[in-house]
Amino acid sequence: MTATAVYAAGGVVWRLVEGKVRVLMVHRTKYRDITLPKGKVDPGETLAETAVREIREETGIRVALGAPVGVSRYHLPKSREKIVHYWAAEATDAAVRASSFVPNREIAGLEWASVKKARKRLSYPVDVEILDAFAALLDQGVLRTFPLIVLRHAKAVSRDDWGGPDAQRPLAPRGKKQSQAIVGPLLAFGVRRIVSSPAERCIRTVTPLSAALGRRIDQTALISQDAWEDGASDARAVVGERVRARRPVVLCSHGPVLPDILSELAMATGTLPGSYLGSASALETAAFSVAHLSVDHPGSGIVSIETHEPRV
Repeated sequence: MTATAVYAAGGVVWRLVEGKVRVLMVHRTKYRDITLPKGKVDPGETLAETAVREIREETGIRVALGAPVGVSRYHLPKSREKIVHYWAAEATDAAVRASSFVPNREIAGLEWASVKKARKRLSYPVDVEILDAFAALLDQGVLRTFPLIVLRHAKAVSRDDWGGPDAQRPLAPRGKKQSQAIVGPLLAFGVRRIVSSPAERCIRTVTPLSAALGRRIDQTALISQDAWEDGASDARAVVGERVRARRPVVLCSHGPVLPDILSELAMATGTLPGSYLGSASALETAAFSVAHLSVDHPGSGIVSIETHEPRV
């Protein structure tokens, strides 16, 4: 992020109505326009957290983020640039029913419409461009996705400062802060299951997430560094099981193991290998890559992949 730009995030919120996709537009009170739900990043937030929060604040609907659908850029007064990141976000029937939205000083009303109608109704060309990227996912039959998130453990005490077994190396003070900071961003993508290497630094990285979800951590040595160094790791088995499950999951592992996990993910989904795999696996501590996979056709390839750097 640059200091001079204004950053915001939002989404193309969608639902199925009698088998047909409808997207959500907001009618803003002050500007008397029709746009996609979005808002500025609050201090300390990631873009993903902003998108989820702003969608809920403007529409009353709680969502988890799907595949990214683009970035809009335009200039504000005094030559400042506004940069808005968008994701597709499904509104379940339960989430729509639970919405407590009422017209207010910011949002006068909500409108569900077909993609074709929304193109005509939206007030700004930059919003139409985002809608077109969303429509491309719809046309390809990969709109409904689930995330498989590959997470590198948080910062651990260095080997030089640790006299015990490597698998028992604890988190450093910075790592403890990172483990707390990643909870919000991971929840933004709807993570419901945690699979981790049994190494202490991995388990402690996802312990705050486990507490937030109220779910246990599934430990497997098949993605541990010790097993990898001994030639006994099996990322293929772990990745294959998670792809078949078609449920949001985070896999917490180690730097040397991550390339194997991403390579097996590409193979399991029929995705052509490329340099993007190296970029997605070359993670700093507490960074993660989100691979969005089609729920209906997981073997059709990775729909998109995005990497999120640590904020601590």
